[in-house]
Amino acid sequence: MQTTVQTSTHAVTLGDTEVRKEFVADHEAEAEREWACLALLAEHAPGLAPRPLRREDGATPVVVMERVPGEPLAPRPLSAAQTAALGAALRRMYDVAPTALADAGIGGRSHGPREHADLMVEWLGREVDLAPCRDPGLVAEALAAARAYVADPRLPEPHLTCLGIADLNPANVLWDGRAVRLVDFEDAGLSDPAYELADHVEHLGSRLPGVYDARALADAVGLTRADRERAAAYRPLWGAFWLAMLLPGNRAWHRNPAGTTEAHAAHFMALVGHH
Repeated sequence: MQTTVQTSTHAVTLGDTEVRKEFVADHEAEAEREWACLALLAEHAPGLAPRPLRREDGATPVVVMERVPGEPLAPRPLSAAQTAALGAALRRMYDVAPTALADAGIGGRSHGPREHADLMVEWLGREVDLAPCRDPGLVAEALAAARAYVADPRLPEPHLTCLGIADLNPANVLWDGRAVRLVDFEDAGLSDPAYELADHVEHLGSRLPGVYDARALADAVGLTRADRERAAAYRPLWGAFWLAMLLPGNRAWHRNPAGTTEAHAAHFMALVGHH
């Protein structure tokens, strides 16, 4: 029996023992990154992610990998056991030596701090009609604060010491009742654990249902005090990203219920100390 799930970048077909991930046209780089990261983890952290099985040549790039046990995390706060298992999984991934990434030809993750800040200047600088918002004044205030923030974000210098998955959407975390396995490495690459944790806890798919507790996950991963301070400093950048995504007409605006943009606007203002 097979089940196919389509996203904006790929289609995933789940078989009994294999998963076929077909990327859309012009996503060869993402397919290469996925294959390289899965091969790296199969060698240096076996069992943490699916083993890559084969590539398929055709009109679009395809990566075939083993199907691993577990179900995606539910949209609710993790239990203590789940948090501990996720922290252990992330730590195994972070402990892969940067030299191994270099030997495998794996570069920086998608949207590193400086690149991301520059992109946010562009995204947040676009004109947008806030009239469809429930509270246009609040969203306008947050948008002005976000524009000011990304113009001079004063980001910490990243410590590029680990392989980061980049997208820890709860759907990419598989829990079998005992252990966690990770999937979806198309944006993964060399990163900073603090930057990764900031990304994970600010991801709208995890933050709205409160899936990850920032302090508990940092504890489980074993972040140092300095790492935690840098993670806190990176969080507004991801908050600004999700504010941009939630503006009228954008993808997250259409996917989320009315009022989500206003709630996130208030969250962002709190991140940058305005409320």
